[in-house]
Amino acid sequence: MEKIPQQSNFAGLRVVLYGPESTGKSTLAAQLSAHYSAPQVAEFARGYLQEKFDVNGHLCAYEDILPIAIGQRKAENQALSMAGDLLICDTDILETYVYCDYYFEAVPQELQRAVTAAHYDLYLLMDIDTAWAPDDLRDRPRDRKQLFDRFEEALEKFNHSYMLINELGHQRFLNAVAAIDKLRA
Repeated sequence: MEKIPQQSNFAGLRVVLYGPESTGKSTLAAQLSAHYSAPQVAEFARGYLQEKFDVNGHLCAYEDILPIAIGQRKAENQALSMAGDLLICDTDILETYVYCDYYFEAVPQELQRAVTAAHYDLYLLMDIDTAWAPDDLRDRPRDRKQLFDRFEEALEKFNHSYMLINELGHQRFLNAVAAIDKLRA
C-alpha cells in the first residue's frame, strides 16, 4: 500500500482549522482563504467518506484511515505550489489521528509517525459553541465535549501551538484573523 507522503518544504506559515465535527472549520477556512488570498486545503475525508456512504451507506472503517491521511497530505503538498506565505488547511492528519483513536481505539503506526514528524505553525482549535448541523457523516452530537477534549489533548501531546477559536458569526472570523495576524507579525 502507498505510504503517507512527507510534508513538502514550505517557507511560509501553515495554519490548521482543527476540532470536532460541526464546529465551522470549513466555513471559516473558506473565509480565511478569501481574506488572506491564500490557498485552502479542503478536508479530504469529507469527500472520500461521502462517496463511500453514497455507494453503500457505510461510514468510516479502520481500513479507510491511511487512505484518508494519504489523500489529506497529498492535497496539502499540492496546494503549496499556489501558496505565497500562508496555507490554510481545513483539518490535517492529526484530525484523522484523533478520530481514529476515538472510534477504533487504535492508530496505525504509520499515521503516528507521520503526525509526530508533521509541522504546522498554528492550530485554530474550534470551540463547540456552534449549533450542531446534522448530515450523512456526522454521528456524535452528544459526544462533542468528549471529542473536543481529545482534540485538545492531542495538541498538547504533540506539543503544537494552538489558539482556541470561539464566539459566533463574524466575531469567530475576527478571532481567527487576530490569531493568524499575531503569528505573522
